[in-house]
Amino acid sequence: MEAIVLDNPLIKHKLSIIRNKNTGTKEFREIIGEIATFLCYEAMSDAKLEEIEIETPIGKTKAKRLDENQYAFVPILRAGTGMLDGLLKVMPNAKIGHVGLYRDEETLKPVRYYYKMPKDIANREVIVLDPMLATGGSATDTITMLKEDGVKKIKFLCILSAPEGIQKLEQEHPDVKIYTASIDEKLNDVGYIVPGLGDAGDRIFGTK
Repeated sequence: MEAIVLDNPLIKHKLSIIRNKNTGTKEFREIIGEIATFLCYEAMSDAKLEEIEIETPIGKTKAKRLDENQYAFVPILRAGTGMLDGLLKVMPNAKIGHVGLYRDEETLKPVRYYYKMPKDIANREVIVLDPMLATGGSATDTITMLKEDGVKKIKFLCILSAPEGIQKLEQEHPDVKIYTASIDEKLNDVGYIVPGLGDAGDRIFGTK
């Protein structure tokens, strides 16, 4: 399954700002949330709606409604939480789970330290959030854990992605759709996306 890239001039403009090393924490954080909202719109294009009857100021009409309670957002800590507000602006009633993984700097493999999901997670469509799909280790491990909990439908949203990460995720979880704002050139020798935007977590939270 090919990654779905949001090829939009406005998103390209936003990416140019967050790629810039001189962009400050406040603006970086805000734009991450904005792009996450755009990704959410695209990811929800196949959502099922129920028909209801409402009354406008003019009269009665039939309308379509989304059952937000059928969804859950799962940011991968810590950088994934930077995308969460952007999604909650458009789907405020979705439940939220968290996965804590950090990358071993020697092996580049993810290490799990936290996992907390809504109790009925198996009955929900889950949207996993992480600004960077680099090696793909954190994404594939998170999705594996969700499937072990019985989740049947999963989507993955990221701001930037590397071909290596997309390949790994497609190989291990070909049923999971990937939504990204850009597929960059490659990974460097320490596992960072090139040209990328640096460490998304550090830039979101101002820790460097």
